[in-house]
Amino acid sequence: MEEVKPGLIVGKVYLIPTTLGDNAPLEVLPISVKGTIERIDHYIVENEKTARRFIKRVSPSKPQPNLKLQPLNKYTNPAEIPSYLDPCIHGFDIGVLSEAGCPGIADPGSEVVRVAHEKRIQVVPLVGPSSILMAMMSSGMNGQNFAFNGYLPIDLAERKNMVKQLEKLSKEKGQTQIFMETPYRNNKLLKDLLKILHKTTRLCIACDITLPTEFVQTKSVHEWGEIELDLDKRPTIYILQA
Repeated sequence: MEEVKPGLIVGKVYLIPTTLGDNAPLEVLPISVKGTIERIDHYIVENEKTARRFIKRVSPSKPQPNLKLQPLNKYTNPAEIPSYLDPCIHGFDIGVLSEAGCPGIADPGSEVVRVAHEKRIQVVPLVGPSSILMAMMSSGMNGQNFAFNGYLPIDLAERKNMVKQLEKLSKEKGQTQIFMETPYRNNKLLKDLLKILHKTTRLCIACDITLPTEFVQTKSVHEWGEIELDLDKRPTIYILQA
């Protein structure tokens, strides 16, 4: 793999955060994001259509025809990723955009970052919203020792086993456990959690982070069982501590 030679002026890889929903970008993003987007034309993105829409919302006057976007999703051939960073070798900065939140956190952008380090290209993370960290911040649970577990298994038996393991680990290690679900499966997951978890286990439900409909509450499993809550199609983070 080609590496950056010492003394050569090269571009940097900027990890550019996006919004977590359809709110005005500069309501939740610092002005530095706008400045970075206005001067970068090379991007690595999950979805070209939504990336262009986001860039236009942040910088309406930026010429769209000048944008050079490379796709990074489940269909991307991993062997192509190193070539995505070629503009840096020629002195151009590159922006990495996630579909929501921060690139590299529960996001395929981490592969670009790995290759950038191998090529000795500087990586610059910009400040922005992460639903995982913001949920953790507002949960009232152990922020000294926590783990993000991604998506739980879809199969009920496997899911039950996983939830039990996470609850046991939390109790034995004092480690807060964080996970998520595809929005349209939220109500089913919540129903399963209330059946599987011990009644005294604390569960934080954090959905629509940064949006007007934001909802974050921590209660015991027993208390959640007495509440009607509709999470259908609402981006949600779940946090438990036994």
